[in-house]
Amino acid sequence: MTDSVILDVWCELQCPDCHSALDDVRALRARYGDRLDIRLRHFPLEKHKHAFAAAQAAEEAVEQGQGWPYVEAVLARTAELGKGGESVLVEVARELGLDAEEFDTALIDGRHILIVDADQAEGKAIGVTGTPTYVIDGQRLDGGKSQEGLRGRIEEIADRLLAPGAGPARP
Repeated sequence: MTDSVILDVWCELQCPDCHSALDDVRALRARYGDRLDIRLRHFPLEKHKHAFAAAQAAEEAVEQGQGWPYVEAVLARTAELGKGGESVLVEVARELGLDAEEFDTALIDGRHILIVDADQAEGKAIGVTGTPTYVIDGQRLDGGKSQEGLRGRIEEIADRLLAPGAGPARP
């Protein structure tokens, strides 16, 4: 039996489909708790001009201990982000009680660019083309085309991996 399973969620914070996928992420978190390690992976798309900055801001939120709450708050405002850009990212940080000045500085000095670039490069290398895309046990599930049935598929894989007598995930 595996103690926990990793689910990578390739996401873009200006993506309406990623906002829709939050319900699935919340449901998976509620069902599995700590047994499912849900990791945010960045895949900013060129068509959304504030997505790269949003990914950097999300990393600053992680550093300040509020990664997922920040991601969820920004995804709830994708249309506003499209119009307001970086000021929306700083405003969300302020609303969550984070150090908004530090967000502003992080966006200027680019301290999180390497993390975002590395995620994006890894995503491209494994065939991610759109968001959201999920990877669990080496299987890529593309939610950018349709999210229909994806949560059920993720649950099937997680249940199998977490079952008593299940061996470690394939390399």
